[in-house]
Amino acid sequence: MSGMLDGKVIVVTGAAGGIGNAAAELFAKEGAKLVLSARSESKIADLVKSINDNGGEAIGVAADLEKPAELKALVAKAVETYGRLDGAFNNAGVTGGQVGQGGKRTAEWEEDAFEQILRVNVLGTWHLMRAQIEQMEKQGGGAIVNTTSLAALTGFPTTAGYAASKHALTGLTKTAALEYAPKIRINALCPGYVDTAMIEDSMARRGDLILSKIPFERLATPLEMAEMACWLLSDRATYATGANFIVDGGYMAG
Repeated sequence: MSGMLDGKVIVVTGAAGGIGNAAAELFAKEGAKLVLSARSESKIADLVKSINDNGGEAIGVAADLEKPAELKALVAKAVETYGRLDGAFNNAGVTGGQVGQGGKRTAEWEEDAFEQILRVNVLGTWHLMRAQIEQMEKQGGGAIVNTTSLAALTGFPTTAGYAASKHALTGLTKTAALEYAPKIRINALCPGYVDTAMIEDSMARRGDLILSKIPFERLATPLEMAEMACWLLSDRATYATGANFIVDGGYMAG
C-alpha cells in the first residue's frame, strides 16, 4: 500500500527531538526520502541510521538557523542527493525559556535574547524558505510547512519575544503562500502544548493552569503534530495553502 509521501524528497529541520523527530519517523514510514537537519549531525546520527536500517532513505545535514550559508547548503544537499525538493517541514525554533527569558514580562526581556529569538525563528526560517522556494520554482512546485504556535495567533503573557517571532512567521507564511500559489503550497502548523523539552519551563511554572485550559486535559504527543504536517505535505492537501492549522486539543476554542 502506498504511503502518503511516497517518493517525495522532504527536508525536516529540528529533527533531533520532539515534533521534528516524530515527523522524521512518520515521513519515512509514509515513503519520503528525507534530509534531516539539526545543529550538528551527531544529534541525528542515530535517527538517520534507524530510518535507513528499517528500509527508509535519510541523510543528516548539520545546519544552524543563525547561519544562512548553512541553510542554503542544506537545500543544495537535498538536491545533490535526491535530485529535487518536494517538501519542507521548517520546524526548528527556540522558545523564551531556551534563551533564558522564561517567566519574564515584556519590559523584562533582555535585548540580546529578544534579538536571538527573532534571528532563529524568523530570519532563519526566511532564509530556509528563500532557498526552498527557489528550488521548487525551478522544478515546478512543492509544499512547505512552517511550525508556528498558538502564540502566533493570540497574546500569551511572558512570551514577548517568542510571540513576536511566531506572529511574524505567520505573516511570512501567508504572504509567501499568496505570492507562489498555486504551484507552491505554504502553510503553518500551529501546535498547542506538546509534550517536548521545549515546554518544560512553562510546565514547571504553570503546568496545572495550562492543563486546566485544554479540553482534552492532556498535552499533545509529538506524533499528533507530525500527522498534520504529513498531510499538509502530501498530495491529499492540494487545495490547502496560506492557512494556520491549529492542533491544540481545543485550547483555542474556549
